[in-house]
Amino acid sequence: MPKCGLSVVSSFFSELALLMHLFFRSINQVLAPLVFALVLLLASGAASLAHEIRPAIADLTFDGEGGVRLDISLILEAALAEIGAGHGDTDESPNAKRYDELRLAAPDDLAAEFERFRSRFLQGVELSVDGKPVALEVQSVDLDPVGDTDFARLSRLSLAGQLPAGAQAVTFSFDPAFGPSVIRTPDAEGGYSYSAYLEDGGPSTPIPVEGGLEITALEVFGDYIGIGFTHIVPKGLDHILFVVGLFLLSPRLKPLLIQITAFTLAHSVTLALAMLGVISLSPAIVEPLIAASIVFIAVENLATNRLSPWRPFVVFGFGLLHGLGFAGVLTEIGLSPGHFVAGLVAFNIGVEIGQLAVVAVCYAAFGAWFSDKPWYRTRVTMPMSLAIAAIATWWFVERIGLIG
Repeated sequence: MPKCGLSVVSSFFSELALLMHLFFRSINQVLAPLVFALVLLLASGAASLAHEIRPAIADLTFDGEGGVRLDISLILEAALAEIGAGHGDTDESPNAKRYDELRLAAPDDLAAEFERFRSRFLQGVELSVDGKPVALEVQSVDLDPVGDTDFARLSRLSLAGQLPAGAQAVTFSFDPAFGPSVIRTPDAEGGYSYSAYLEDGGPSTPIPVEGGLEITALEVFGDYIGIGFTHIVPKGLDHILFVVGLFLLSPRLKPLLIQITAFTLAHSVTLALAMLGVISLSPAIVEPLIAASIVFIAVENLATNRLSPWRPFVVFGFGLLHGLGFAGVLTEIGLSPGHFVAGLVAFNIGVEIGQLAVVAVCYAAFGAWFSDKPWYRTRVTMPMSLAIAAIATWWFVERIGLIG
């Protein structure tokens, strides 16, 4: 490992030592809350290893002679295990064990599993014209090696069919038992004339065979607010823990809103720049740094009982990192160039609503009742911050590859 990587790891172990020192110093006051913290940690251990259910991305193209093609990028193991769109990550599903087994399958073995599942899959991926399904056949299956099991493996399938004579438009649906999906229609400029997130499986809006689909900025706005919100609640556990960490030190409304606003402004900047192709950073770098940002906030909660004047600036810096994480979601879904601004603004609004929802839950659960109690710090802030720091430290070590 590079020296810089070792120094980062070393600093995190130093932070953990500080956490343990602070904890044992106050053990008489926080013994009972610590039980809660440990339960939270153990409950989250599996979640930290779980794979978020990412949507299948289907690109729909027409050849001008009645042929139609669907190029689908998806987590094939989740579809084969029928994890379902109703789950935030794979460990929530009763089929999680099946998914974990498939994740370890070599490409040839996974291809054999798909062959046994082929007819079921084709029943769940449907193009229809005037309510009548178009017969589709699998043209190719492209599978990657197992690789790093900390990250979901994406597979690529190509399906093709022939439209009936005179077909004007098609609708797309994707069985929600296979997970959520996104349907896109690429344009000649390298963007997408249409994209829609179908969390419940569809069907999509009828998509014209010729001329492209005209969608309004208002429709895009509504769709992307929902996408932004669900990326926080329930799918963004790391972002949720970051916001909870902000809440724990000072549940007072004004400083909390200042921090949340700084965070939102920052991730909006990097999200826009990433979507425009101005900046790009590998998830292998971004994801460990996001975990590190959560550790920092939690450690600061333990080290001080006062909100420092520079904390909003630190939160702004961390927001820049989280924006790069958000960019992966929008990159997968795609933004129509004609509605780029509407989609980007709506996504950020959805994220902000999700963050405020997390704050509201924290306030209703313990902020409103206990924040003015003399024991709030020792029985709420410290044990919960300790749990958050431990979880995020585990994520950090896991994401840099020290454990698998």
